[in-house]
Amino acid sequence: MTSNHRKQHLLGTPLTGFATFCAEQKWPVYRARQVYQWVFDRGVTDFEAMTNLAKTERAKLAASWTILTGKELRRQESEDGTTKLLLEWTDGATSECVFIPDETRRTACISSQIGCPVGCTFCASGMGGLQRQLTAGEIVEQAARIRALCRQPPEDRRFGEDTRLSNIVIMGIGEPLANYENVLQAVRMINADWGMNIGARKITLSTVGLPKQIRRLAEEDLQINLAISLHAPTDSLRRRLIPWANRVSVDELVSAANFYFEKTGREVTIEYLLLGDVNDRPRHAADLASLCRRMRCNVNLIRYNPVAGLGFERPTSAAAHHFVEQLRARGINAHVRKSRGCDIDAACGQLRRTHRGPGSPGAVDKPASPGSNMTAPDGAIE
Repeated sequence: MTSNHRKQHLLGTPLTGFATFCAEQKWPVYRARQVYQWVFDRGVTDFEAMTNLAKTERAKLAASWTILTGKELRRQESEDGTTKLLLEWTDGATSECVFIPDETRRTACISSQIGCPVGCTFCASGMGGLQRQLTAGEIVEQAARIRALCRQPPEDRRFGEDTRLSNIVIMGIGEPLANYENVLQAVRMINADWGMNIGARKITLSTVGLPKQIRRLAEEDLQINLAISLHAPTDSLRRRLIPWANRVSVDELVSAANFYFEKTGREVTIEYLLLGDVNDRPRHAADLASLCRRMRCNVNLIRYNPVAGLGFERPTSAAAHHFVEQLRARGINAHVRKSRGCDIDAACGQLRRTHRGPGSPGAVDKPASPGSNMTAPDGAIE
């Protein structure tokens, strides 16, 4: 039998590609869709369980294809229902994905890269730099694993009886638009009726802001939501916080956001992480409001939870609410979003950073005060 690393990853293969394989085997024309129904509709991960296929077909599939390529190294569950998975891939690299349940949605927050090249000064994700890109299959597999969590009967019914995965946010580790082709293929598979069949308007891609790629995405004929991680209303402050901002001005981001709205009709979400005494002062609110009036957008404000060693503090609740009220007084649609998973390593990159063991180069001791800068923004995923 072929070893796993030489098998093709079914979760990263569009239906047309798999249909070509089936045709080469001279199988019935409906066989490809039949297998994909087992995998994407029913969540089956073992070809042997596909009982309406002949044994010879199942054996051929098992020899040539794999459904799951990663393994779960760690799982952390929060009291609020948030669950984070640390996955290890075949080369020993690790990445994170998170299940975020609430009363109306079941959201998967998935990663796009192993590590992150952006190097935001307040974030744990980029502390070790970029290790490699995630493949389309590895991106889809994260969503599939979170969907499997959704289908597990909950011990309590705080979040209702619905076990469907309703929303996808590509807001985990990495810059999605710096892994454009793989992310786009994964989005199309998650969206396709033969794939995970999650509506485009339930999928959000979060980017630090790459104008050329934003414009390219606008032309893809996809109705996904775009969120821009702004975090500062001026170039000078943004460049202090986000090294990649030295390449792109705020004006260029405004122009790209307006282009995205013109092409898709989708209002852009501005993500703004409130850092105590850094970007949460009244002058910052005034500058941010002026900026937002230049584009069709809503604003998601998130109070920072400290990552040990990075030197940033969480703003007070009063400061956060004063900030949002100043935006609203200037006519901006803004909300403060609650952090999730504050009792686990739920902030992007923290669980990967704290893990010790094979496949975790550069792992360090657990931060003294873990927190989450992660949320599922209503304005981004209606």
